[in-house]
Amino acid sequence: MAAAATISDLRRPLILSNTHLTHTFADDNSPSQHILTINDHPGYNNNINNNNQDLSRFAGAFARTEGNPYEVIGSDGFEAPVSTTVDPFRNLTPKIEGVYEWVKMVVCVPIALVRVVLFGLCIVVGYVATKLALCGWKDSSNAMPRWRCRVMYVTRLCGRAILFSFGYHWIKRKGKPAPREIAPMLVSNHVSYIDPIFFFYEACPTIVTSESHDSMPFVGVIIRAMQVIYVNRFSYQSRKQAVHEIKRKASTNTYPRVLLFPEGTTTNGRQLISFQLGAFIPGLPIQPVVIRYPHVHFDQSWGHISLPALMFRMFMQFHNFMEVEYLPVISPSQNHKESPARFAERTGRAMALALNVAQTYHSFADYALLSKAVEAGQERFSPFMVEMAQVQKLYQLSSSEAVGFLGRFLAMNPDNSGFVQYQDFIRVLRLKHSRLSEHIFGFIDADKDGSITFKEYMNGPVDVPNSDKFVFRFYVFLVGSIHVLKLPLFPRACEAAFNESDEDKDHYISLMEFGGSTSAVIPDLTTSEIQALFELFDVDGDGRISKDDFITCLRRNPLLIAHFNHLFMHKDLDAERGLDEMV
Repeated sequence: MAAAATISDLRRPLILSNTHLTHTFADDNSPSQHILTINDHPGYNNNINNNNQDLSRFAGAFARTEGNPYEVIGSDGFEAPVSTTVDPFRNLTPKIEGVYEWVKMVVCVPIALVRVVLFGLCIVVGYVATKLALCGWKDSSNAMPRWRCRVMYVTRLCGRAILFSFGYHWIKRKGKPAPREIAPMLVSNHVSYIDPIFFFYEACPTIVTSESHDSMPFVGVIIRAMQVIYVNRFSYQSRKQAVHEIKRKASTNTYPRVLLFPEGTTTNGRQLISFQLGAFIPGLPIQPVVIRYPHVHFDQSWGHISLPALMFRMFMQFHNFMEVEYLPVISPSQNHKESPARFAERTGRAMALALNVAQTYHSFADYALLSKAVEAGQERFSPFMVEMAQVQKLYQLSSSEAVGFLGRFLAMNPDNSGFVQYQDFIRVLRLKHSRLSEHIFGFIDADKDGSITFKEYMNGPVDVPNSDKFVFRFYVFLVGSIHVLKLPLFPRACEAAFNESDEDKDHYISLMEFGGSTSAVIPDLTTSEIQALFELFDVDGDGRISKDDFITCLRRNPLLIAHFNHLFMHKDLDAERGLDEMV
């Protein structure tokens, strides 16, 4: 009953029918002024008590909801899912450290020189052999003829010699590859650029890889000879076509078996991250393969380390260890139609068990976030990875949207632990300290689990917050922002806010109109502060805010919708949404 009364109160008009509000801008040194004019007309005195009750009821409703500034559009708060602080992409030995390593570097110099010569010779011979195998072959839509495949044996032997040059003198194997007729597909964890070289030598499978690899020197020619399946992971149509090709080639015995790395990127091998579903949608039997790189002094994983640096370190080792284990074939359930997600889950569980590691909800999208943090010069990366597979499943969030949110978060100058302070938060959103700004910031502190140290503002004074207490991390900023963005009433709230701000109904919001709508909730705004916030909303920079500008800005910064609550509190957004759906 109380909740219903509150919602009813919030839908009452902010300004009564016999009340007129005008606004005058302040300059940078004087406060803004709000003029409330009461129109005295016949009958007004008879209703003054009722109107005062309406104002009191509205004030009480606002007081009850200002702790959650998004309740008016249907939010009852959010809980950020538990996220690990593990970094599955971190190489543990990115630098040469210790006396033993430096002595070994000196001793291995002549060995490394021989290895480099062998590596270069193998690249040249393999490249020439591959060009011969491809010479005159135009029918790439069908399987490569057998005689061309025999020529490719030369390149495969060169691949084994390349592994030898990198210090993999012997490779420990456990289990055996199943016949192609039983398991037409292989899936493997992905730790290093060594993985595909090994599989090329071992089975010369058809692989699924990014379109960008085709233009790489030497590599592009070789993967074309492997009858590669190209995919642009950011294009739905490309992914759909890749799945079709996977099923077609895996179902035809004239093609080699298909190999996929379902993690979608390399990890450090200490965790297994979430799987992409492309390997499991065809519903064919799969043989999982797990790869390990045991080490003491040199981590061979391709994590936070450049490819040239990793190759150099490999050349400078006495021997590099590699273990490959073929696991039992896993088939889709025959008793009932098994979903690709369930099939992937069973396969991932078997591989994680064999590796004796945990499987996390990190994904390639986390690697994209990591790359963004690297570009920004961050020294620690784990605070900016959020186990995106879990977030995407809950909120239907794209990788590009997540990277965009991280870009805005990084603009808030997070410290080395990934925390952002209140003052930087309001600076980037072009806000000014106010009670509402505090409540917006406080809304992000959703989980109260200790990693977010902002705890005590709710009953505190309106003073500028203590910077040691008003902090949060990217994870809760992302989840809180997406929670607001995905609220069913958010689109209607954006439209209502625009329509109410557009006072002259010319389909644009001028600077004067924008100042009138925002200064009602942000006290003492100066002209320059209004201009700064206006420029944030003026996405195309043409000096006026169109509806597209307005909605685009709010989709990028969904927390800002709270500053327009007063424009649609009196509207039944849920009813308007229902009418839109009926239309």
